Amino acid sequence: MLILFLAAWFWLDSMGKRERAILLGGELAARYNLQLLDESVACTKLSLGRNRRGHVQFLRRYAFDVSARGVDRLHCELILLGDQLQTWHIPPYQQ
Repeated sequence: MLILFLAAWFWLDSMGKRERAILLGGELAARYNLQLLDESVACTKLSLGRNRRGHVQFLRRYAFDVSARGVDRLHCELILLGDQLQTWHIPPYQQ
């Protein structure tokens, strides 16, 4: 029963973090006049990390695509530690 509960919690937590990644990816894309391709957001790596207080949290790496002109795709990524954005990368592009 405990394993089922933990699996359900992890799944719900992961869905919430994916929604957070979509929100942050959209904000980053808008900041650089890019369009986030929503369905492209996917967790590519899951590991453990420590926050500033030394507490262990899940460290998730998300890959996503953005478009500058609607016909191109730029592959980007962001890293969340818990709910906090740690780092992100959007490659250089021509406007």
